[in-house]
Amino acid sequence: MSLINTEVKPFKAQAYQDGKFFEVTEQSLKGKWSVVVFYPADFTFVCPTELEDLADKYEEFQRLEVEVYGVSTDTHFAHKAWADTSDAIKKVRYPLVGDPTGAITRNFEVMIEEEGLALRGTFLINPDGVIKLCEIHDNGIGRDASELLRKVKAAQYVASHPGEVCPAKWKEGEKTLKPSLDLVGKI
Repeated sequence: MSLINTEVKPFKAQAYQDGKFFEVTEQSLKGKWSVVVFYPADFTFVCPTELEDLADKYEEFQRLEVEVYGVSTDTHFAHKAWADTSDAIKKVRYPLVGDPTGAITRNFEVMIEEEGLALRGTFLINPDGVIKLCEIHDNGIGRDASELLRKVKAAQYVASHPGEVCPAKWKEGEKTLKPSLDLVGKI
């Protein structure tokens, strides 16, 4: 069964952000749009490039009233140590969530059990705590924050414009579609 249109399962974890530790739960994801990005591990290779790319676009996510959460099976202490030593991770201003038990990673169905690490999973959650986007892929393939921003804008548009859908490559301000009998066979 797909996680699309399901509510985020309950969880509780410690996060690191801007020099502080704090608790994050599934309730933290409610009331605003959230992006949850799972990555395999701190102190690795592709991961800092992705997290830095998200950091470079974080202000734009914030303008859209979207909070970003990075999650790995490391501890929140490891996240702090990584931020203290990596130039790329020093740029991160969004929460890095520690999931050493793997509970959150399993809830989102991205755990590689034999390794105790997460696959690269990206989830967009609406203000009601419902998953609207889910992408999971091999750990050798890095993600692009610009493409994720485009999808966030499309999801927000569809949510605020019932009866409309965004076609492939849709960008903010472009024409959308209103599915109807009149469109069948004409696209």
